[in-house]
Amino acid sequence: MSSIRIALAGATGNLGIPILRALLDANHTVTVLSRIGGNSSKLQAHPNLTIKETDFTSTESLTTALKAAQAEVVISCYATSAIGSQNPLIDASVAVGVKRFIPAEFGMDSRNPLSVQLPVCAPKAATQRYLDEKVAANAGFSWTGVANGLFLDWCLEAGIILDLKQHSATLYNGGNVPFSATLLRDVAKAVVGVIEHRDRTANRIVYVHSARITQNQLIRYAIDNDAVKWVVNVKATEEVRWESLAELERPSGDVEAAMLGFCIVGSWDPEYGCDFSSHLDNNLLEVEQLSEPQLRDVVESFL
Repeated sequence: MSSIRIALAGATGNLGIPILRALLDANHTVTVLSRIGGNSSKLQAHPNLTIKETDFTSTESLTTALKAAQAEVVISCYATSAIGSQNPLIDASVAVGVKRFIPAEFGMDSRNPLSVQLPVCAPKAATQRYLDEKVAANAGFSWTGVANGLFLDWCLEAGIILDLKQHSATLYNGGNVPFSATLLRDVAKAVVGVIEHRDRTANRIVYVHSARITQNQLIRYAIDNDAVKWVVNVKATEEVRWESLAELERPSGDVEAAMLGFCIVGSWDPEYGCDFSSHLDNNLLEVEQLSEPQLRDVVESFL
């Protein structure tokens, strides 16, 4: 398809970098919106890339940046701690006539009635409601959220799904719960797919995954590779939920740890819709699922 003018907010994080790469590889023209004094200088120069510093809390500043970019599509890759602060970027997008807004969704099923009660997911649902209001009031404006489950490669590297280096794991609800997980590059591919299929992705969540897996399945792949014995313990996600709520109540509680706990709940409890396999948009967005040998290769790459 022809080149689209895109503004990307949050291009230097774990997800922003592969999304930026995928957009440029697809020959789109990208303006990266960077916080004033941010670390956008680490981005490599590209003929289709412009970097614009702006105040993310100011609708006026964001409007000026988006107008200069002549943005048709805006992608938000805000960090988890900032996903409740997207309204100024949405307002600026509407003000300059942006056609599609892709919010910082990228995770669990935010349409699930239990997931939206989790503090890590509630701001996503609030953002969707705000976007729906803007759609109703502004012809030509639309949005798409991307649900991809856990980031497969990032979570393996960080030891969240399993600790492959130490051959240890906490098995949530026994370790046999099927869950959706997606490689960062496939999340980026899904974003490009949304842009290429805007007519079929408007005003809804799209669901993708690289694989439907279980923790015990991944441990089996690791053992098949190196025959090292694993140390595991089992924990119920309901216990994790209560621990995370208690952490938020503490005067000096670890908010980041609590939010990770809520992500664990949404990712390993079937009642929270952690398995997307019955309603995938992979074919539409041209995201291929991993074969078993490919999945084994992913696991072995982190051993």
